[in-house]
Amino acid sequence: VGKANGYVTLGEMLSDRFGSVGLRVLVAAISIFWLFPYVMLQQQGAGTAIEALTGGAVPYWAGAGGITLFMIAYVALSGMRGIAWTDTLQGAFMLVMVWAAFVWVAGAAGGVGSATATLGDVEGNFLALGGGLYTPQYVLSTAVSIAFGITMFPQVNQRFFVAESKAVIKRTLPLWPVLVLLLFVPAFMLGAWAKGLGIQAGPQENVLPLLLAEYTPAWFAALVVAGAMAAMMSSSDSMLLSGSSYFTRDLYRPLVEEATEQREAFLGRVGVAVFATLSFVASLFQPATLLEIGDTAFGGFAQLALPVGVALYWPKTTRWGMYAGVGGSQLFYLASVFLAVVPRSYLGGWSSSVVGMVVGLVVTVGVSLVTSASAAEDASVYATGAD
Repeated sequence: VGKANGYVTLGEMLSDRFGSVGLRVLVAAISIFWLFPYVMLQQQGAGTAIEALTGGAVPYWAGAGGITLFMIAYVALSGMRGIAWTDTLQGAFMLVMVWAAFVWVAGAAGGVGSATATLGDVEGNFLALGGGLYTPQYVLSTAVSIAFGITMFPQVNQRFFVAESKAVIKRTLPLWPVLVLLLFVPAFMLGAWAKGLGIQAGPQENVLPLLLAEYTPAWFAALVVAGAMAAMMSSSDSMLLSGSSYFTRDLYRPLVEEATEQREAFLGRVGVAVFATLSFVASLFQPATLLEIGDTAFGGFAQLALPVGVALYWPKTTRWGMYAGVGGSQLFYLASVFLAVVPRSYLGGWSSSVVGMVVGLVVTVGVSLVTSASAAEDASVYATGAD
C-alpha cells in the first residue's frame, strides 16, 4: 500500500483513505507525543552508562548531552539513506559486543552453568517463571503492548513504506524475532547474573558497566559500552528523523499554505535539534526508571495499532469511527498514566494499555457501524496488488 501510493507517514496513509487532514494531524501529534519519552529513554540510558563506566568522572548530564549533540549533527546531515547505513553498522557492532561480553563474563564467573547456579543460590526467584509483579496478566500485557506498539513507531512503519516490494517485507519480518532473541537473551542473562555475583545497582543505575568493571578489563568494558551507545543512537537517530518527517509532512505541510520544500527541509533540521534538546532537558529531571519510561511509550503507540488495523482491513471503517477510536483509546490511556484516580490495571492485572487497545477497537468498529462514509472517503486506495 505504501509503495503503491507513495506514503511516507502513517498520517498520509490515513488521510488518503479517509479524506481528512484533521485525522492526519491527530495521528502525527499523537506519534510525536509518544516518541518524546522514548527518545528521552535513549538519552537517559546513555548518560547513566557513561557515568557508570567512568566511575562518575563524566557526569550523567555530560554523557547524555554529548550523545545528544552528536545525534543532532549526523541526523541533520545524513538523511534516511545515511541513517539506514549507520543503523545497520551500529546494530551489528552492538550484537557482536553483547555476545563478547556474555562469553567473557561467563568465563570469568566459571561458566554459564556456574553463573546461573550462583544466581539461583542468591536470588532463586530470578529463575522462576512469574511470581510477585510478574503475573501472567502483567507479562502478557507487556508483550501485547510491545508487539503492537512497535508497529506504530514512526521509524518502523516508515521502513515498511519504503520497502522495495512485498517480498522484502516478508523476508524481513521472520528475522525480527530471531534478532530480538540474539540481542536480548545475552543482555538479560548478564543483568541477571550481576545479581547473583553481588553487583549492586540502584533503580536509576545501569548494571552492565558495573558488571563489566568487576569482571573484564577497562578497555573491553569501554568497547561494550560503546556498543550499547551505538544501539541507543541507532534507535534515537531513526526516531528523530521520522519525528521530523511527521512534523513537516503531517503538521507543517497541510496546515501552512505557503509551505515550500526549502522551508520544510529547514524546519525539519530545526525540529530535530529542538526535539532532541527538549528530550535531553526532560531526561535531567525524570525520576522514572528506563523500564517505566519505555513501557509507557510502547503503551501509547499500541493505542494506534487496532484502529489502524481495522482501517486497513475493514472497508466499512468510517472517518468518525477512526476519530472516536483513536481519540477514545488515547484519552483513556493518558488518564491512566497521568491521573492517580484512574487505575493502571484491570481485571486481575491487565494493564491499562491493553484495556485501552480494546476500547479503541470497540469504539472504532461501533462508531463506524452507526455512521456513514463521507464523499471524500475512499476504501479502494488500500485495495492494491502492487509488488
